[in-house]
Amino acid sequence: MQISTLQAISPIDGRYQHITQPLSAYFSEEALIRYRLFVEVEYFIFLGEKKFFSISSSLKNKLRKTVLEFSLAMAEEIKATEAITNHDVKAVEYFLKNKLEQWGKPQLKEWVHFGLTSQDINNTAVPLMWKDAMEQQYLPLLLTLQQQLSQLAKSWKDIPMLARTHGQPASPTRLGKEIRVFVERLQNQVQLFSHIPFMAKFGGATGNFNAHVVAFPKTDWVKFANDFVDKKLGLQRQQHTTQIEHYDMLAAHFDALKRINTIGIDICRDLWTYISMNYFKQKTKKNEIGSSAMPHKVNPIDFENAEGNLGIANALFEHLSGKLPISRLQRDLTDSTVTRIIGVPLAHTCIALHAIEKGLNKLILNPLAINDDLEKNWAVVAEAIQTILRREHYPAPYEALKALTRGKAGIQKKDIHTFIDTLKISTALKKELKAISPQNYTGV
Repeated sequence: MQISTLQAISPIDGRYQHITQPLSAYFSEEALIRYRLFVEVEYFIFLGEKKFFSISSSLKNKLRKTVLEFSLAMAEEIKATEAITNHDVKAVEYFLKNKLEQWGKPQLKEWVHFGLTSQDINNTAVPLMWKDAMEQQYLPLLLTLQQQLSQLAKSWKDIPMLARTHGQPASPTRLGKEIRVFVERLQNQVQLFSHIPFMAKFGGATGNFNAHVVAFPKTDWVKFANDFVDKKLGLQRQQHTTQIEHYDMLAAHFDALKRINTIGIDICRDLWTYISMNYFKQKTKKNEIGSSAMPHKVNPIDFENAEGNLGIANALFEHLSGKLPISRLQRDLTDSTVTRIIGVPLAHTCIALHAIEKGLNKLILNPLAINDDLEKNWAVVAEAIQTILRREHYPAPYEALKALTRGKAGIQKKDIHTFIDTLKISTALKKELKAISPQNYTGV
């Protein structure tokens, strides 16, 4: 029975399905079965290519076509077998053996899953699906957001803005530069992420190729497995493992995404604050409603939505990176149920990235409010004045400016200029000091 999105337990498959649906190709149960079948097929073909048995080009094509044309009906067939075997990977093995029988190749059946344990399939299928999702879904979405921020930074590069440290007025900055900060942070994290390999385990029941070696003791099974995992699957094989992979590199991926998400939360909170300060207004749509009670409201809901989803994602990534690298002795089953949800935090992350993009597209710069804030805070040029006076060896300039400005509200241009007139300095220096304003004291 097909479930309506209105009946879904998780908003990932309900409210936000229009955003997360592409991830189904990587993280659904059907997708996991398809990736497992892919590994089983490629391993079977590789055995044939290495002359353990004779395999024709026609059979190779049939096998690979089965993976390419994998359907929901095939997945349901495998699930029906699993209901009997109570073993998900074995059900895939039986499916492939049945295909060989149907194609008149029953003598080749026992080469399917030869010498393997289920984790040789899972610990290659999962990193493969994760790699594909990263390269085809997540990174393009993140890079699009990064480019969008970069364009805004460029557009706003000449907009002077009051900075705030500890929530208090501080030396002015430029709006574009503050957005550029986030662009650089994202660039740095993407670069770090790109250096983390996609790793896999492939080595039999306890990682030693026991079954392979006892059957074919003269074969270099380590080289065989390295060639298969590296060259056929495009992953990097871990050399010394238990029954399962270490998950250390996958944990590093989760930690990297968590850091990127933390930057995303920082972006959301800053932009939310700028909106509350009226530095930005937001585009409205005629029939949209901001509040059920207050007609005037235009709330920064996209940045709030993103912040919430990034928080959920990070909580799950934290559990994944902390749990998966730990397994009792040579293997326990706790990783099995946990790896099944790796698409969930990624889905929340993608929902958030879409929301940030949507929120950014709504922003309307309000330069009047930004400039008004600068005009109300002439005290911030005190740093500039005392620094120039230091340059001129004026006695105790910091203390003089502190007495004038610290903790005092309403310092205006005339107060600063009156103070400058009282200084025993040259007319040229007074002119230099009076040329400084909150609008032009923005550094590089």
